Order: sequence, then structure tokens, then C-alpha cells
Amino acid sequence: SAPLILGTNSIKDTTFEIANSLKFNEVGSNNSLKKTFGSAGNQKTMTFSFWVKRCIVAEDFNGGGIFGCGTSDGDEWNWTFRSNVLDIRWEMTDGTQGDIRTNRKFRDLSAWYHIVLALDTTQSTASNRIRFYVNGVEETSFGEAAYPNQNLNFKINGTVEQEIGRFPRSDKSLVGYLAEFVFIDGQQLTPTSFGEFDEDSGIWKPKDLSDLTFGTNGYHLNFEDSSNLGNDVSGNNNDWTPNNFSSTDQNVDTC
Repeated sequence: SAPLILGTNSIKDTTFEIANSLKFNEVGSNNSLKKTFGSAGNQKTMTFSFWVKRCIVAEDFNGGGIFGCGTSDGDEWNWTFRSNVLDIRWEMTDGTQGDIRTNRKFRDLSAWYHIVLALDTTQSTASNRIRFYVNGVEETSFGEAAYPNQNLNFKINGTVEQEIGRFPRSDKSLVGYLAEFVFIDGQQLTPTSFGEFDEDSGIWKPKDLSDLTFGTNGYHLNFEDSSNLGNDVSGNNNDWTPNNFSSTDQNVDTC
């Protein structure tokens, strides 16, 4: 299995360091970052990358919302920790739907996990249309694996409101921390664009993202500006609106 990410003080690295994370706390706050794009980007090909540290182990969707858009059955995309596995689910108004759910359980509350979700529905092989990786290693063991039809346009990267840290339809937010939340519009990338294995320890670690091409709706949220927690530092100025956060939700606990 892929190595877990240890706490920031466990390994001293003189190369690239992440300064801040953002704390999400469902209890009493229901916080999230929100964004509605003025025009749709590439809705077939895209990549998400982020680091996450969970704070509770819970059943169903409680404390597990990562990303979502759409608020009703038949018109949604959501990506959640569901009963401690990673669950990717979509439903379209034309009845198209799918669900990909890992067998791996994410229950280590001391660890940072790096997650990459790489989508490209133009691929002829169904299993290549949704690929995701944990700490640099591709996941291949699934409890559910219903892949999208070829050339499906996802609701993601469209003109509906999208949320980070919350599953809108079930009103379930993440309880945990996110760091280096990145979206690439128009490319299906692999984890080596975002991280690398440490040559001494063998542990997966982050790397500088300044050479990435983000695409029109792409963004990079590093949470380093406590007065503007949704600030996009990709150069695209695709800022997100913080909902129910305060400056104290910026944290120095990082991967």
C-alpha cells in the first residue's frame, strides 16, 4: 500500500514546504468554499489534486464532504468520504449516473493523504475515464466501479455553483483539513505533477506547482492569505468565496 503522509514535524525537508491548511468543521458551522464560473470550461477532461487530513471517523456522509455541485437527485456531482471509503458519484438529468467507491478505508486521523482525481471521458477504455491516486499510487480496488459513458460532459467545471468541503445535497461538510487544493482545466494528469517520493524516506511529499498550466477555469488554493481564504494563486484569479470561515480557520498543520 502507499506510504502515509506523516505530520509536518515528522520529516525535515529543505526543499518545498506547504505553509498553511484550511480547517473545515461541520459542527455548528457548515463551512465551505463556493464558486460559480461565468462560463463552462472543459467538462470532459480535468484533474483535481489536494491534501486532506480527517478529524473524525464516521458512518455514511457525516464529516466527509470534499467537493460537490448540484442539489437534487438526477442533477449532481459529489465526492465524499462515505463510511470512511472514498466515493465519487454523479447523476445527470438525462438519467446517466455512476458511482466509484474504494475498498480502501481512510481512517488514520494522524495522517495527511494526497488525493489526485484525473478525469477524461474521451478515453476509449472505460477505466481510464476516472483515475485516482492516493499518495502517488493509483487505486485499483473498488467496491463499486460504474464508469461514465465516453464523452460525457460532467456538471463539474460548468456554470452551476460548486463547493469545496461540502456535499451540497446532503448538507454534509468535511471535518478535517485541506491543503494545496488544485484544479487543472483540460488535462488528465498523474500525481507526479503535484508530488514526488522522498529519495531518503520513500514517503510521498508535495512539490512546487509553479510550472503547472492550470487552464481557463483552473485554480490553486494555498490558504496562505487569512483575510482571503479562497484566494487563487494560479494566476487566473479564480477566487472562491469562503462561507462561515474566520481567519482562525487558517492552520499551520500541513503535510
